[in-house]
Amino acid sequence: MKYLVKIFVVTLFTLICTYVQAEQKVVYIDMKYVLNNSNAGKGAQVFLNKSFKNNQKKLSELEEQLKKEESDLLAKKTILEKDEYTKMTNELRKKVLKYQTDRRTALETIALQRSDSRQKLLDKIMPILENYSEENSISLVIDKKNLIMGNTDLDITNIVIEKLNEVLPSLNLK
Repeated sequence: MKYLVKIFVVTLFTLICTYVQAEQKVVYIDMKYVLNNSNAGKGAQVFLNKSFKNNQKKLSELEEQLKKEESDLLAKKTILEKDEYTKMTNELRKKVLKYQTDRRTALETIALQRSDSRQKLLDKIMPILENYSEENSISLVIDKKNLIMGNTDLDITNIVIEKLNEVLPSLNLK
């Protein structure tokens, strides 16, 4: 019993005396919102959507032309000689293969441009976050998508957007 009391007193004394003040300041940011609603992000989206629609328009016109050539070729199948029909069929196949490669290339180009613009934005956002964290003694910045609930006073999304708009008003995409 004597040992039990000593252990209890020592444990209680240890817990009371080892009070440590360790305040960690944590904030969160909605990165998706920042990327989509900053001036540079909006400009990149407009450019990418415009180029995607232009490519789609050109490719759909080409596809319609190829379908028309195919139907014309099928209509002429009985009229044409076998060698001439085979030659025209091979030419049509070559055009279809070229169309497919052009389509794939256009989609890959847009995907690459999207990736590059996202990376450029992220490269500009990181120094802003680092400076803001140092100025305000912030220990941890969490993305909002990984957060279940938080005080709206801890949201720094709009502050980062304002600073990003000052640093990077637009992206130069070609």
